[in-house]
Amino acid sequence: MLTIETYQKVFIAHLEQYSVEREPKNLYAPINYILGLGGKRLRPVLTLMTADVFDGDYKTALNAALSVEVFHNFSLVHDDIMDAAPLRRGQQTVHEKWDTNTGILSGDAMLILAYQLFEGYAPERFKALVEVFSKTAVEVCEGQQYDVDFETRTDVTIPEYLKMIEYKTAVLVGAAMKMGAIIAGASRADQNAIYEFGKNLGIAFQLQDDYLDAFGDPKTFGKQVGGDIIENKKTYLYLKALEFSNTTDKAELERLFASHPEDTAAKIEIAKALFNSSGAAAATKAAIQTYTYKAFAVLEALEIATSKKTLLKAFGENLMTRTV
Repeated sequence: MLTIETYQKVFIAHLEQYSVEREPKNLYAPINYILGLGGKRLRPVLTLMTADVFDGDYKTALNAALSVEVFHNFSLVHDDIMDAAPLRRGQQTVHEKWDTNTGILSGDAMLILAYQLFEGYAPERFKALVEVFSKTAVEVCEGQQYDVDFETRTDVTIPEYLKMIEYKTAVLVGAAMKMGAIIAGASRADQNAIYEFGKNLGIAFQLQDDYLDAFGDPKTFGKQVGGDIIENKKTYLYLKALEFSNTTDKAELERLFASHPEDTAAKIEIAKALFNSSGAAAATKAAIQTYTYKAFAVLEALEIATSKKTLLKAFGENLMTRTV
């Protein structure tokens, strides 16, 4: 097993080889741009790490890892258009740097390129990878639609919200790990178990992202802090605040999340104060820990070396305490 930093370096080197100048420039330049903006590279690292965990050659998983990263960034390009987001990883979003039509078309090309990256695998592996990938891609779209629907609903429940983030974010983390297991030739039981590990870690990751959206440092978070509040998104923070608040504060929250004021800074500060005073911020941090430990519990069923479990746990613990 290698360190997480080593997997990242190997993957980035592979990504840099993939990002070449192609024509037409206005189709491929935005693709190279978004792929070159950095980010945590969480999903491709997990694909490589999982191949290693099950005693496969992690280098044979590089194209699958790249497919996951290309797909993830495709979804970000389109999500940013839907959210009218100005920043991604501290830089201009694709549709801001170019235009909306370019963002849509380049995103479409990325989805197709993600599938092309499976073409070098043997037929049996190819079939298994595409099955996982296609199922996950549809679920990500379903999760995005739930997210959009929730913006105009006033009756979103916490179970509904957790289902939304499972589909929008967590299933891709689970799929990234399952793909690594498939390439390594792991048993079906181990493939499914590592998928559950990744999925639970993905839920914890998204809850942490929600928390950082409100309380993160804009210098390290890389996105517009308070974006979810501005967009009236019914996050775990918001739903827990409603659950815990008295009648007066609940009414204030509901009024706030139905508003579109010009002074968004004031809206963000009022919402954050209510998240803290209600106990929702603390409850969100507790939920992050709960799902991280659910992921760790799955590892106990895997027949892998203790040192490998320790590395996977360290990865999860780093996600739970991240600031970016």
